[in-house]
Amino acid sequence: PVKKKPRTFYSAEQVEELEKMFQEEHYPDNEKRRKIAAAVGVTPQRILVWFQNRRAKWRKLEKLSMKGNRTYPTSSA
Repeated sequence: PVKKKPRTFYSAEQVEELEKMFQEEHYPDNEKRRKIAAAVGVTPQRILVWFQNRRAKWRKLEKLSMKGNRTYPTSSA
C-alpha cells in the first residue's frame, strides 16, 4: 500500500510569502522553487504542490468571475 505524505500546514507568514511569490509568477522553475523553499522553510516538492493547488484555486476563481460578469439577455415583448 502507498503511504500518503502528511498534510503540510503553513503559518500565516509562510502563506503571505507564498502568495507574494504567486503574484510575481504562477509557474516558478526548479531554481526559483528551491529559493522559495529555502525562504519559507519547506521542501521544494511541497512548494511545487502548493503552486499546483494555488493555480487550481486561481483558475476556479477566474471561471467564477467570468460567470458573474456574463450578462444574460432579457426578452422584452
